[in-house]
Amino acid sequence: MTARTISIFGATGSVGTSTLDLVRRDRQAYAVQALTAHGDVDGLAKLAREFDAKLAVIADERRYEDLKTALSGTGTRVAAGKQALVDAADMDPDWTMAAIVGCAGLEPTMAAIEHGRTVALANKESLVSAGALMMAAVERSGATLLPVDSEHNALFQCLAGGRIADVRRLILTASGGPFRDWTRERMKAVTPAQAVAHPNWSMGAKISVDSATMMNKGLELIEAFHLFPVGEERIDILVHPQSVVHSMVEYKDCSTLAQMGPTDMKVPIASALAWPARIETGCGPLDLAAVGRLDFEAPDEDRFPALRLARAALRQGGTAPATLNAANEVAVAAFLGGRIAFLDIAALVERVLDAADIAPPSGLQDIFTVDRSIRARMSELVGEYCGGD
Repeated sequence: MTARTISIFGATGSVGTSTLDLVRRDRQAYAVQALTAHGDVDGLAKLAREFDAKLAVIADERRYEDLKTALSGTGTRVAAGKQALVDAADMDPDWTMAAIVGCAGLEPTMAAIEHGRTVALANKESLVSAGALMMAAVERSGATLLPVDSEHNALFQCLAGGRIADVRRLILTASGGPFRDWTRERMKAVTPAQAVAHPNWSMGAKISVDSATMMNKGLELIEAFHLFPVGEERIDILVHPQSVVHSMVEYKDCSTLAQMGPTDMKVPIASALAWPARIETGCGPLDLAAVGRLDFEAPDEDRFPALRLARAALRQGGTAPATLNAANEVAVAAFLGGRIAFLDIAALVERVLDAADIAPPSGLQDIFTVDRSIRARMSELVGEYCGGD
């Protein structure tokens, strides 16, 4: 059997390392072409050596010599910088994991899509910011885009054998985060340590805060809109504290299909890595008897206004979702840095979104221009909140 060639953009992050954990289970089935990281030279070099990667790319150009030294004597080619990330897609592997966090992953993801191969998407910000452009590129190139987010991968699995035309609604589930039962008054005093302590999933700080504000689910709503063309009005969100049901598809005959599994990202990653087959993950099976009960409730948009903001940005269209995403990234970073309060995140995002000039983007450069200008404006607002510090 010929080994499947793969590249992993964001190899040292949680999704990247989970993907490589799966590759370790069957080393003969995969040949690693490119591995990339933002600034973790030691982690990237270690992985490149272990998997005999053809290319290792560090996004931070200042770390080029460090990476070159770390991989001296190996057969791995070394490169650095934003353009090097895009160029890495030119190796044209059979399968690419797009797991670079934030808008930084947009260009390399688009480059991989334009080669017309299979791209596993774990970077929701790219699809949120440039969904129409990205899906148009998928259509032009004939690429296969496989969602890796647990919710969207669940929808993808539930739609297997079904038709979009027969879908009544898509239901994204949300854990509700650590403050699901908290009042707005109590949330005023939330600390970064509390916000990153997700009750079910092990995630990075930014995603954990997004889960706590429920902005993560708002971004996933926008992502689902682009991946599954049923219309915004037919995508619902349900709070499901146990995080056992990852999403559901309700068909017009009133049948509802749900995808369930453990809270381990290896499960949706394996679904994308092996598609259309399935592989062992090493995860423990779901024990429903031990779970005991499954609860569902409607989300409270008064306590968690990020959901309302995301739906409003989606309806507005154009560069509104990119504005939402950029503003949120800056606000979350400011909260984690102790510069603004937890409830200020959504408040500042709404303020910027209301004042932004929204227009249809003609290309990726329009998205990048909006991203830069919104980040600058948000930084100004954060400074005002902090008394100009």
